[in-house]
Amino acid sequence: MNMGMLNLAVTFWICLVLVAYNYVGYPLVIFLLSVLSQAKSDLLFLFHRGGRRCTPPAQYFPKVAVLMSVHNEEAVIQAKVKNTFEAAYPPDRLAFLIGLDAPSDSTADLVGQMDFDRLRVTHFKDRRGKLAVLTSLAEQTSAEILVITDANTRLEPNCIGNLVRHFADPKVGAVSGEESRMPSPGSDPAAEALYWRYESALKLLENRLDCTLAGNGSVLAVRRSLFRPQKQSIVEDLQIPLEIRLSGYRVIYDPEAVAFEEIAPTLSAQFARRVRIGAGDYQTLFANLPCLNPLRGMLAFCFFSHKVLRWLAPLLLLVAFGSSALLAGHRNFAILLAAQGAFYLSACLGYLLKKRGKPARLFSLPLHFCSMNLAMLLGLLRYVTGQQRLTWSSTPRQAWHEAPSRGKESGTTSSVTGVPRQADKTDPPSEQAFQST
Repeated sequence: MNMGMLNLAVTFWICLVLVAYNYVGYPLVIFLLSVLSQAKSDLLFLFHRGGRRCTPPAQYFPKVAVLMSVHNEEAVIQAKVKNTFEAAYPPDRLAFLIGLDAPSDSTADLVGQMDFDRLRVTHFKDRRGKLAVLTSLAEQTSAEILVITDANTRLEPNCIGNLVRHFADPKVGAVSGEESRMPSPGSDPAAEALYWRYESALKLLENRLDCTLAGNGSVLAVRRSLFRPQKQSIVEDLQIPLEIRLSGYRVIYDPEAVAFEEIAPTLSAQFARRVRIGAGDYQTLFANLPCLNPLRGMLAFCFFSHKVLRWLAPLLLLVAFGSSALLAGHRNFAILLAAQGAFYLSACLGYLLKKRGKPARLFSLPLHFCSMNLAMLLGLLRYVTGQQRLTWSSTPRQAWHEAPSRGKESGTTSSVTGVPRQADKTDPPSEQAFQST
Protein backbone atom coordinates (compact mmCIF):
# COMPACT_ATOMS: atom_id res chain seq x y z
CA MET A 1 0.00 0.00 0.00
CA ASN A 2 1.59 3.27 -1.13
CA MET A 3 1.52 6.52 0.84
CA GLY A 4 -1.60 7.80 -0.92
CA MET A 5 -3.51 4.63 -0.13
CA LEU A 6 -2.27 4.74 3.45
CA ASN A 7 -3.55 8.29 3.87
CA LEU A 8 -6.94 7.22 2.51
CA ALA A 9 -7.05 4.30 4.94
CA VAL A 10 -6.18 6.56 7.88
CA THR A 11 -8.83 9.05 6.75
CA PHE A 12 -11.43 6.30 6.55
CA TRP A 13 -10.75 5.01 10.04
CA ILE A 14 -10.62 8.48 11.58
CA CYS A 15 -14.04 9.30 10.11
CA LEU A 16 -15.53 5.98 11.17
CA VAL A 17 -14.11 6.19 14.69
CA LEU A 18 -15.39 9.76 15.17
CA VAL A 19 -18.92 8.76 14.13
CA ALA A 20 -18.81 5.67 16.35
CA TYR A 21 -17.47 7.75 19.24
CA ASN A 22 -20.26 10.29 18.84
CA TYR A 23 -23.07 7.74 18.90
CA VAL A 24 -21.60 5.05 21.18
CA GLY A 25 -18.31 6.08 22.75
CA TYR A 26 -19.40 9.44 24.14
CA PRO A 27 -22.49 8.03 25.92
CA LEU A 28 -20.26 5.40 27.56
CA VAL A 29 -17.70 8.03 28.60
CA ILE A 30 -20.23 10.35 30.24
CA PHE A 31 -21.95 7.36 31.87
CA LEU A 32 -18.66 6.41 33.54
CA LEU A 33 -17.96 10.03 34.45
CA SER A 34 -21.43 10.39 35.99
CA VAL A 35 -20.88 7.23 38.05
CA LEU A 36 -17.56 8.58 39.33
CA SER A 37 -19.12 11.97 40.04
CA GLN A 38 -21.94 10.36 42.02
CA ALA A 39 -19.46 8.22 43.96
CA LYS A 40 -17.43 11.32 44.84
CA SER A 41 -20.58 13.12 45.93
CA ASP A 42 -21.64 10.20 48.12
CA LEU A 43 -18.22 9.98 49.79
CA LEU A 44 -18.16 13.71 50.54
CA PHE A 45 -21.65 13.41 52.00
CA LEU A 46 -20.65 10.47 54.21
CA PHE A 47 -17.70 12.41 55.58
CA HIS A 48 -19.91 15.46 56.24
CA ARG A 49 -18.27 17.63 53.63
CA GLY A 50 -21.31 18.39 51.54
CA GLY A 51 -21.33 16.81 48.14
CA ARG A 52 -25.08 16.66 47.57
CA ARG A 53 -27.32 19.40 46.35
CA CYS A 54 -30.45 20.08 48.34
CA THR A 55 -33.80 19.10 46.90
CA PRO A 56 -35.54 22.15 45.38
CA PRO A 57 -38.18 23.57 47.73
CA ALA A 58 -41.71 22.37 47.03
CA GLN A 59 -43.29 25.72 48.00
CA TYR A 60 -41.55 28.09 45.62
CA PHE A 61 -43.97 29.97 43.39
CA PRO A 62 -42.43 32.97 41.60
CA LYS A 63 -44.44 34.82 39.01
CA VAL A 64 -44.37 32.94 35.72
CA ALA A 65 -45.18 34.08 32.20
CA VAL A 66 -45.70 31.37 29.59
CA LEU A 67 -44.56 32.65 26.18
CA MET A 68 -45.61 31.18 22.86
CA SER A 69 -44.99 32.25 19.27
CA VAL A 70 -47.74 31.10 16.91
CA HIS A 71 -48.16 31.18 13.14
CA ASN A 72 -50.85 28.90 11.69
CA GLU A 73 -52.07 26.71 14.55
CA GLU A 74 -55.86 26.67 14.16
CA ALA A 75 -56.03 22.91 14.78
CA VAL A 76 -54.56 23.07 18.28
CA ILE A 77 -54.57 26.65 19.58
CA GLN A 78 -57.70 26.53 21.73
CA ALA A 79 -56.77 23.20 23.29
CA LYS A 80 -53.30 24.58 24.00
CA VAL A 81 -54.66 27.61 25.84
CA LYS A 82 -56.93 25.44 27.98
CA ASN A 83 -54.10 23.01 28.68
CA THR A 84 -51.82 25.81 29.87
CA PHE A 85 -54.37 27.17 32.32
CA GLU A 86 -54.95 23.68 33.71
CA ALA A 87 -51.46 23.82 35.23
CA ALA A 88 -51.17 22.94 38.91
CA TYR A 89 -49.70 26.35 39.67
CA PRO A 90 -51.16 29.27 41.67
CA PRO A 91 -53.46 31.07 39.20
CA ASP A 92 -52.48 34.52 40.41
CA ARG A 93 -48.83 33.72 39.72
CA LEU A 94 -49.29 32.57 36.13
CA ALA A 95 -49.90 34.49 32.89
CA PHE A 96 -49.97 33.32 29.27
CA LEU A 97 -48.61 35.61 26.53
CA ILE A 98 -49.17 34.60 22.91
CA GLY A 99 -47.54 36.28 19.92
CA LEU A 100 -49.44 35.77 16.66
CA ASP A 101 -46.73 35.79 14.00
CA ALA A 102 -48.86 36.97 11.04
CA PRO A 103 -51.12 33.89 10.84
CA SER A 104 -53.00 33.38 7.58
CA ASP A 105 -55.57 30.92 8.93
CA SER A 106 -58.22 31.31 11.65
CA THR A 107 -55.77 31.15 14.56
CA ALA A 108 -56.37 34.79 15.57
CA ASP A 109 -60.16 34.38 15.53
CA LEU A 110 -59.99 31.22 17.61
CA VAL A 111 -57.74 32.85 20.20
CA GLY A 112 -60.14 35.78 20.34
CA GLN A 113 -62.87 33.39 21.45
CA MET A 114 -60.85 32.29 24.49
CA ASP A 115 -62.04 33.94 27.67
CA PHE A 116 -59.25 33.55 30.22
CA ASP A 117 -58.36 36.42 32.49
CA ARG A 118 -54.58 36.07 32.37
CA LEU A 119 -54.33 35.55 28.61
CA ARG A 120 -52.66 38.31 26.62
CA VAL A 121 -52.37 38.16 22.84
CA THR A 122 -50.17 40.33 20.63
CA HIS A 123 -50.80 40.28 16.87
CA PHE A 124 -47.79 40.92 14.61
CA LYS A 125 -48.81 41.84 11.06
CA ASP A 126 -45.47 40.84 9.49
CA ARG A 127 -43.62 37.55 9.97
CA ARG A 128 -40.83 37.98 12.49
CA GLY A 129 -39.66 34.52 13.46
CA LYS A 130 -40.00 32.69 16.75
CA LEU A 131 -37.10 34.22 18.67
CA ALA A 132 -38.04 37.78 17.68
CA VAL A 133 -41.63 37.20 18.81
CA LEU A 134 -40.51 35.67 22.10
CA THR A 135 -38.21 38.63 22.70
CA SER A 136 -41.11 41.06 22.19
CA LEU A 137 -43.33 39.07 24.54
CA ALA A 138 -40.63 38.95 27.21
CA GLU A 139 -40.51 42.75 27.18
CA GLN A 140 -44.22 42.88 28.02
CA THR A 141 -44.04 41.09 31.36
CA SER A 142 -42.33 41.59 34.70
CA ALA A 143 -42.56 37.90 35.61
CA GLU A 144 -39.43 36.49 37.18
CA ILE A 145 -39.54 33.26 35.16
CA LEU A 146 -40.37 32.79 31.48
CA VAL A 147 -41.62 29.41 30.24
CA ILE A 148 -41.29 28.90 26.48
CA THR A 149 -43.64 26.44 24.82
CA ASP A 150 -45.15 25.50 21.45
CA ALA A 151 -48.76 25.29 20.30
CA ASN A 152 -48.64 21.55 19.64
CA THR A 153 -47.16 20.71 23.05
CA ARG A 154 -49.31 19.45 25.93
CA LEU A 155 -47.93 20.25 29.37
CA GLU A 156 -48.58 17.88 32.24
CA PRO A 157 -50.30 19.68 35.16
CA ASN A 158 -47.14 19.64 37.31
CA CYS A 159 -44.80 20.56 34.45
CA ILE A 160 -44.54 24.30 35.15
CA GLY A 161 -44.11 23.78 38.89
CA ASN A 162 -41.38 21.21 38.35
CA LEU A 163 -39.54 23.56 36.00
CA VAL A 164 -39.81 26.60 38.23
CA ARG A 165 -38.76 25.00 41.55
CA HIS A 166 -35.10 24.91 40.49
CA PHE A 167 -34.93 28.71 40.26
CA ALA A 168 -34.90 28.87 44.06
CA ASP A 169 -31.17 28.41 43.46
CA PRO A 170 -29.95 31.83 42.24
CA LYS A 171 -27.21 30.11 40.22
CA VAL A 172 -29.77 28.42 37.95
CA GLY A 173 -30.43 30.33 34.74
CA ALA A 174 -32.53 27.89 32.70
CA VAL A 175 -34.37 24.60 33.13
CA SER A 176 -35.43 22.22 30.37
CA GLY A 177 -38.18 19.67 30.75
CA GLU A 178 -38.70 16.28 29.17
CA GLU A 179 -40.44 16.26 25.80
CA SER A 180 -42.16 12.93 25.27
CA ARG A 181 -42.87 12.06 21.64
CA MET A 182 -46.32 10.70 20.86
CA PRO A 183 -47.31 8.90 17.65
CA SER A 184 -49.66 10.76 15.34
CA PRO A 185 -51.92 9.21 12.70
CA GLY A 186 -49.73 8.13 9.79
CA SER A 187 -46.43 8.23 11.68
CA ASP A 188 -44.10 5.34 12.51
CA PRO A 189 -42.97 6.14 16.05
CA ALA A 190 -40.59 3.23 16.73
CA ALA A 191 -37.28 4.69 15.52
CA GLU A 192 -38.17 8.29 16.40
CA ALA A 193 -39.16 7.33 19.95
CA LEU A 194 -36.01 5.21 20.38
CA TYR A 195 -33.79 8.06 19.24
CA TRP A 196 -35.63 10.50 21.51
CA ARG A 197 -35.10 8.20 24.52
CA TYR A 198 -31.43 7.97 23.56
CA GLU A 199 -31.11 11.77 23.51
CA SER A 200 -32.99 12.04 26.82
CA ALA A 201 -30.54 9.59 28.39
CA LEU A 202 -27.64 11.75 27.18
CA LYS A 203 -29.27 14.85 28.66
CA LEU A 204 -29.76 13.08 31.98
CA LEU A 205 -26.10 12.01 32.12
CA GLU A 206 -24.89 15.47 31.11
CA ASN A 207 -27.13 16.99 33.76
CA ARG A 208 -25.50 14.84 36.43
CA LEU A 209 -22.17 16.32 35.35
CA ASP A 210 -23.68 19.83 35.37
CA CYS A 211 -23.04 20.08 31.63
CA THR A 212 -26.54 20.43 30.19
CA LEU A 213 -26.09 22.06 26.79
CA ALA A 214 -29.53 22.42 25.28
CA GLY A 215 -33.16 22.47 26.22
CA ASN A 216 -36.40 21.42 24.62
CA GLY A 217 -37.90 24.45 22.89
CA SER A 218 -41.42 23.35 23.75
CA VAL A 219 -40.78 23.11 27.51
CA LEU A 220 -37.99 25.51 28.51
CA ALA A 221 -37.93 27.85 31.50
CA VAL A 222 -35.58 30.84 31.63
CA ARG A 223 -34.82 33.43 34.28
CA ARG A 224 -36.16 36.63 32.75
CA SER A 225 -33.15 38.72 33.78
CA LEU A 226 -30.98 36.44 31.61
CA PHE A 227 -33.24 36.37 28.56
CA ARG A 228 -31.25 38.67 26.31
CA PRO A 229 -31.05 36.97 22.91
CA GLN A 230 -28.58 38.86 20.73
CA LYS A 231 -28.49 36.52 17.75
CA GLN A 232 -31.35 35.62 15.44
CA SER A 233 -31.38 31.84 15.71
CA ILE A 234 -33.99 29.32 14.67
CA VAL A 235 -32.78 26.79 17.26
CA GLU A 236 -33.65 28.80 20.34
CA ASP A 237 -33.66 25.72 22.58
CA LEU A 238 -29.90 25.48 21.99
CA GLN A 239 -29.01 29.14 21.52
CA ILE A 240 -30.66 30.42 24.71
CA PRO A 241 -29.18 27.79 27.10
CA LEU A 242 -25.72 28.20 25.56
CA GLU A 243 -25.80 31.96 26.10
CA ILE A 244 -26.88 31.41 29.70
CA ARG A 245 -24.08 28.88 30.27
CA LEU A 246 -21.54 31.33 28.82
CA SER A 247 -22.87 33.93 31.28
CA GLY A 248 -21.83 31.70 34.18
CA TYR A 249 -25.23 30.30 35.18
CA ARG A 250 -26.32 26.68 35.42
CA VAL A 251 -28.68 24.99 32.98
CA ILE A 252 -30.68 22.04 34.33
CA TYR A 253 -32.59 19.19 32.73
CA ASP A 254 -35.56 17.94 34.78
CA PRO A 255 -37.13 14.72 33.42
CA GLU A 256 -40.06 15.18 35.83
CA ALA A 257 -41.23 18.31 33.98
CA VAL A 258 -43.01 16.39 31.23
CA ALA A 259 -44.59 17.67 28.03
CA PHE A 260 -46.02 15.70 25.12
CA GLU A 261 -45.59 16.45 21.43
CA GLU A 262 -46.81 14.45 18.46
CA ILE A 263 -44.40 13.12 15.87
CA ALA A 264 -44.91 14.72 12.46
CA PRO A 265 -47.47 12.57 10.63
CA THR A 266 -45.57 12.12 7.34
CA LEU A 267 -42.02 11.33 6.27
CA SER A 268 -41.83 14.53 4.24
CA ALA A 269 -42.94 16.66 7.21
CA GLN A 270 -40.39 14.99 9.49
CA PHE A 271 -37.64 15.45 6.92
CA ALA A 272 -38.44 19.12 6.27
CA ARG A 273 -38.34 19.78 10.01
CA ARG A 274 -34.94 18.10 10.32
CA VAL A 275 -33.51 20.11 7.42
CA ARG A 276 -34.69 23.35 9.03
CA ILE A 277 -33.27 22.38 12.41
CA GLY A 278 -30.04 21.21 10.77
CA ALA A 279 -29.49 24.62 9.19
CA GLY A 280 -30.16 26.25 12.54
CA ASP A 281 -27.69 23.92 14.25
CA TYR A 282 -24.86 25.10 12.00
CA GLN A 283 -25.96 28.67 12.53
CA THR A 284 -25.76 28.11 16.28
CA LEU A 285 -22.37 26.39 16.00
CA PHE A 286 -20.67 29.33 14.30
CA ALA A 287 -22.35 31.76 16.69
CA ASN A 288 -21.01 29.91 19.75
CA LEU A 289 -17.46 28.91 18.85
CA PRO A 290 -16.23 30.12 22.30
CA CYS A 291 -17.96 27.04 23.74
CA LEU A 292 -15.18 24.96 22.14
CA ASN A 293 -12.47 26.71 24.15
CA PRO A 294 -10.68 23.89 26.07
CA LEU A 295 -10.43 26.21 29.07
CA ARG A 296 -14.17 25.73 29.52
CA GLY A 297 -13.51 22.17 30.58
CA MET A 298 -16.46 19.78 30.54
CA LEU A 299 -18.66 22.28 28.69
CA ALA A 300 -16.26 22.28 25.73
CA PHE A 301 -15.86 18.50 25.91
CA CYS A 302 -19.61 17.82 25.89
CA PHE A 303 -20.34 20.46 23.26
CA PHE A 304 -17.77 18.98 20.89
CA SER A 305 -18.52 15.33 21.60
CA HIS A 306 -22.31 15.55 21.59
CA LYS A 307 -23.21 18.43 19.31
CA VAL A 308 -20.33 19.29 16.98
CA LEU A 309 -19.52 15.71 16.03
CA ARG A 310 -23.22 15.02 15.49
CA TRP A 311 -23.39 17.97 13.09
CA LEU A 312 -20.23 16.81 11.31
CA ALA A 313 -21.38 13.18 11.05
CA PRO A 314 -22.89 13.54 7.52
CA LEU A 315 -19.59 14.86 6.17
CA LEU A 316 -17.63 12.17 8.01
CA LEU A 317 -19.89 9.46 6.57
CA LEU A 318 -19.45 10.83 3.05
CA VAL A 319 -15.66 10.94 3.39
CA ALA A 320 -15.62 7.42 4.84
CA PHE A 321 -17.71 6.08 1.97
CA GLY A 322 -15.58 7.84 -0.65
CA SER A 323 -12.33 6.66 0.94
CA SER A 324 -13.47 3.04 1.07
CA ALA A 325 -14.63 3.28 -2.55
CA LEU A 326 -11.16 4.42 -3.63
CA LEU A 327 -9.65 1.57 -1.61
CA ALA A 328 -12.07 -1.06 -2.89
CA GLY A 329 -9.22 -2.80 -4.70
CA HIS A 330 -8.16 -4.12 -1.31
CA ARG A 331 -10.30 -6.97 -0.05
CA ASN A 332 -10.92 -5.63 3.45
CA PHE A 333 -12.03 -2.23 2.20
CA ALA A 334 -14.20 -3.85 -0.46
CA ILE A 335 -16.03 -5.64 2.36
CA LEU A 336 -16.38 -2.39 4.31
CA LEU A 337 -17.69 -0.62 1.21
CA ALA A 338 -20.24 -3.39 0.64
CA ALA A 339 -21.35 -3.16 4.28
CA GLN A 340 -21.92 0.58 3.97
CA GLY A 341 -23.78 0.10 0.70
CA ALA A 342 -26.02 -2.57 2.23
CA PHE A 343 -26.84 -0.26 5.14
CA TYR A 344 -27.76 2.64 2.87
CA LEU A 345 -29.77 0.36 0.56
CA SER A 346 -31.74 -0.95 3.53
CA ALA A 347 -32.63 2.65 4.37
CA CYS A 348 -33.82 3.19 0.78
CA LEU A 349 -35.88 0.01 0.95
CA GLY A 350 -37.45 1.15 4.21
CA TYR A 351 -38.34 4.48 2.62
CA LEU A 352 -40.00 2.79 -0.37
CA LEU A 353 -42.00 0.46 1.88
CA LYS A 354 -43.23 3.33 4.05
CA LYS A 355 -44.16 5.39 1.01
CA ARG A 356 -46.37 2.51 -0.11
CA GLY A 357 -47.93 2.17 3.33
CA LYS A 358 -46.30 -1.16 4.08
CA PRO A 359 -44.61 -2.12 7.37
CA ALA A 360 -40.90 -1.35 7.45
CA ARG A 361 -39.99 -2.01 11.08
CA LEU A 362 -36.91 -4.04 10.10
CA PHE A 363 -35.52 -1.03 8.24
CA SER A 364 -36.76 1.73 10.56
CA LEU A 365 -33.42 2.33 12.29
CA PRO A 366 -31.33 2.56 9.08
CA LEU A 367 -34.02 4.79 7.57
CA HIS A 368 -34.09 7.09 10.58
CA PHE A 369 -30.29 7.30 10.79
CA CYS A 370 -29.85 8.02 7.08
CA SER A 371 -32.72 10.50 6.82
CA MET A 372 -31.43 12.37 9.87
CA ASN A 373 -27.92 12.68 8.43
CA LEU A 374 -29.16 13.53 4.94
CA ALA A 375 -31.35 16.25 6.42
CA MET A 376 -28.36 17.57 8.37
CA LEU A 377 -26.31 17.67 5.17
CA LEU A 378 -29.04 19.55 3.31
CA GLY A 379 -29.32 21.87 6.29
CA LEU A 380 -25.62 22.64 5.99
CA LEU A 381 -26.03 23.44 2.29
CA ARG A 382 -28.99 25.67 3.10
CA TYR A 383 -26.98 27.52 5.72
CA VAL A 384 -23.87 27.92 3.54
CA THR A 385 -25.89 29.20 0.57
CA GLY A 386 -27.83 31.63 2.75
CA GLN A 387 -31.20 30.06 1.92
CA GLN A 388 -32.21 29.53 5.54
CA ARG A 389 -34.96 31.81 6.82
CA LEU A 390 -35.92 32.76 10.35
CA THR A 391 -39.58 31.97 9.60
CA TRP A 392 -41.12 28.71 8.50
CA SER A 393 -44.45 26.94 8.16
CA SER A 394 -45.60 24.60 10.90
CA THR A 395 -45.75 20.88 10.24
CA PRO A 396 -49.29 19.51 9.80
CA ARG A 397 -51.12 19.35 13.13
CA GLN A 398 -53.71 16.90 14.41
CA ALA A 399 -56.53 18.28 16.56
CA TRP A 400 -56.23 17.37 20.24
CA HIS A 401 -58.71 15.29 22.17
CA GLU A 402 -59.57 18.16 24.47
CA ALA A 403 -59.94 17.64 28.20
CA PRO A 404 -62.25 19.89 30.22
CA SER A 405 -60.50 22.93 31.61
CA ARG A 406 -60.02 23.08 35.38
CA GLY A 407 -59.35 26.79 35.36
CA LYS A 408 -62.04 29.42 35.75
CA GLU A 409 -62.62 31.13 32.43
CA SER A 410 -63.17 34.84 32.63
CA GLY A 411 -61.47 38.02 31.56
CA THR A 412 -61.41 41.74 31.22
CA THR A 413 -60.21 42.61 27.73
CA SER A 414 -59.45 40.71 24.56
CA SER A 415 -56.28 42.04 22.92
CA VAL A 416 -57.42 40.39 19.70
CA THR A 417 -60.88 41.83 19.44
CA GLY A 418 -60.69 44.67 21.95
CA VAL A 419 -64.15 43.74 23.25
CA PRO A 420 -64.60 44.48 26.98
CA ARG A 421 -65.48 41.53 29.19
CA GLN A 422 -66.98 41.41 32.63
CA ALA A 423 -64.80 39.79 35.27
CA ASP A 424 -66.31 37.87 38.15
CA LYS A 425 -65.63 39.30 41.60
CA THR A 426 -64.07 36.03 42.64
CA ASP A 427 -61.62 35.96 39.74
CA PRO A 428 -57.86 36.11 40.44
CA PRO A 429 -55.98 39.34 39.62
CA SER A 430 -55.77 40.34 35.99
CA GLU A 431 -52.55 40.55 33.99
CA GLN A 432 -52.39 44.26 34.74
CA ALA A 433 -52.33 43.51 38.45
CA PHE A 434 -49.91 40.69 37.75
CA GLN A 435 -47.38 43.10 36.26
CA SER A 436 -47.75 45.82 38.85
CA THR A 437 -46.93 43.67 41.84
